Amino acid sequence: MENTSEERVIAIRNAQRSFFSSGATLDIKYRKEMLHKLLNAMTKWESRLAEALWTDLHKSYEEAYLTEISIVKAEIRMHIKNVSSWARREKAHTPIKLFPSHSYIVKEPLGCSLIISPWNYPVQLLLNPLVGAISAGCTAVLKPSPYVPNVSKMIEDMISETFDENYIAVVQGNRQVNTTLLAQRWDIIFFTGSPSLAKTVMTAAAKNLTPVVLELGGKSPCIIDESADIRTAAKRIAWGKTLNSGQTCIAPDYILIHKNIKEKFVKAFAEEITVLHGMDIKSDRHYVRMVNDKAFERVTGYFKDGNIIYGGKCDEASRFIEPTLIADVPVDSPLMTEEIFGPVFPIIEIDSDGRYSGLQDAPKGSFRDAVIDFVNSREKPLAFYFFGKESDGWDIIRRTSSGGGCINDVIMHIANENIPFGGVGNSGMGRYHAKESFNAFSHRRSIITTGTWIDLPFRYMPYRMFRLVKKIL
Repeated sequence: MENTSEERVIAIRNAQRSFFSSGATLDIKYRKEMLHKLLNAMTKWESRLAEALWTDLHKSYEEAYLTEISIVKAEIRMHIKNVSSWARREKAHTPIKLFPSHSYIVKEPLGCSLIISPWNYPVQLLLNPLVGAISAGCTAVLKPSPYVPNVSKMIEDMISETFDENYIAVVQGNRQVNTTLLAQRWDIIFFTGSPSLAKTVMTAAAKNLTPVVLELGGKSPCIIDESADIRTAAKRIAWGKTLNSGQTCIAPDYILIHKNIKEKFVKAFAEEITVLHGMDIKSDRHYVRMVNDKAFERVTGYFKDGNIIYGGKCDEASRFIEPTLIADVPVDSPLMTEEIFGPVFPIIEIDSDGRYSGLQDAPKGSFRDAVIDFVNSREKPLAFYFFGKESDGWDIIRRTSSGGGCINDVIMHIANENIPFGGVGNSGMGRYHAKESFNAFSHRRSIITTGTWIDLPFRYMPYRMFRLVKKIL
């Protein structure tokens, strides 16, 4: 795909700044009209977007609709319904010491936004933030991933047909284009990608004190306690790990499992994979491929970090990797220190005394203590999954940290637009979805209005009646 030139990037950015300065996007009616236009475009271009997702990722129409298109449509509808109330001026409590004043919170758009998205969910992760930008009254420059060229081109065609580029535009290209984009001054940068690239984004943003929302990733743990319903856990974990072939930022990354149930789980996991994808997984049209040869080589390279106890088949020509469980994995191996982003699953068993079988000699006291110690010894993950007694799950969640998570499930916390989605620490900063998306692209401006019918003397020098004022304060 041809890189958008530096001159064109600058021209688009300048045009959008002029358009934003005109005040056109401040009108709530205008924002709703633009949201309706985007919703109509999603319907009109649905089949073409789905075809592009199949071409680039071997993603079936059903999965494309469920994990990408439907999520964007639902987000748009949510904003159309609520943007008027979200944008309304809020009255805040005013303490007696400020009499006769009134306090308000005004929501104003941050301005010109830059949205950079990854390749794994190239429709959802680019257009969902755009919904927040439109709703808040911002302009937007969209930068899709070059690793999914068909999807990126289809989005560009859809956006250019739907919006004027002085309002919303798409630029294309590799990291050189990212460098050009990040050299410009923006009012907010919304980036979804890896922690390493996020550091580059944040460094560039710091030069202009530009606020950022960083939606990253990390190694999301999946804890399976002895009290877990093994069949349900295996079914839900198999689904979550093979969704998009593991190329999901909140996919369960590694398993910490009680030693007593490991063999039962492995057997159940294998059976549930067959239920989901059939005996010949490679021929299943719902099974996604690695995005490119580099990703295929990286993920299959993890096979050497332990002993394969299930799966392991792959096909380089089609970039197919079978769901694979790997045991006896050193905790300092690449498989346990790098985000996998593929259908390979390291599994570490821990006994009731908290001892990592074959890996560590010193017990941690209990299975739960060992899990907490292991998770807390690493970077904060984007997601956290626990299978077992709910009260035990809440206890482990209380003593650890993550962007979000589930008890007795995986992935599904992202499906509820009524709760925020975002990372913490190395897995990101800021949050979005529904009202949180509106807030992400808005500035909450505090305003005090003070009546002139009375002017109390207490705040003025030489501070008469100070003892009385001190008691009030």
